[in-house]
Amino acid sequence: MNTTATPNQFTAYGLSHWAVLTVFAVGAALLVLLGRAHRHSPTTRRLSRVLGAGLLAIHVAALGYTLTSPAWDLVDSVPLHLSDLAGFVAAYALLTRARWAYALTYYWCLTLSPQALFFPVLDSPDFPHHEFLAFWALHLLVVWAALYLTWGLGLHPTWRDYRTTVAITVGWAAIAMLFNSATGTNYGYLNRKPHTGSVLDALGPWPWYLVIEAVLVLTAWALLTWPWTGGTRPARRRDRVGGLSN
Repeated sequence: MNTTATPNQFTAYGLSHWAVLTVFAVGAALLVLLGRAHRHSPTTRRLSRVLGAGLLAIHVAALGYTLTSPAWDLVDSVPLHLSDLAGFVAAYALLTRARWAYALTYYWCLTLSPQALFFPVLDSPDFPHHEFLAFWALHLLVVWAALYLTWGLGLHPTWRDYRTTVAITVGWAAIAMLFNSATGTNYGYLNRKPHTGSVLDALGPWPWYLVIEAVLVLTAWALLTWPWTGGTRPARRRDRVGGLSN
């Protein structure tokens, strides 16, 4: 046995990681079933607001803790990662069901956020350390929100939502890269790969991994749009909201 290893350090696909993935799967299934059971009842609006308020409170608390911590560091404390922004967007989507917020929640949280679930870049102590709990709470909840809104409540994406998400994401990437260049940070891992292993290692060196990543993401988003639209042009379709209204 290796006695020099840190006993309480998080390890990808260790016991705690498998426990998190189990919680994720069970929670996702329960939320979808709950959403479907109350899809056409007044309970839907109340439940969505409760979930949205809870998600917003957790993200505000996490951001407040980070900004007021003595260990505050510009390198990773500014909410410029998409995972940071996704929480606030998903909470807004739950609270208001604004079309743009739902679109970002659907695409960001079903393709980008799951990378943290299956390929976590987490260099911190293991369960039950607060950094472990905060990391997983922030990443699980946003994916749950996307699943709940789509398969639970019946909101569906359109090609207009696809274009909106692409435009906003390109704008975010431009801002994040400029900020990284000016401060030496690496938000979104746009200026270099993370120092720990990640799925980006399989995509080649910078900047080519960004090009490959963009192609993969845009393709994945298109594939996530196609089943709901049948490939029809967005101008000839109305947004389908599964019988829900704001």
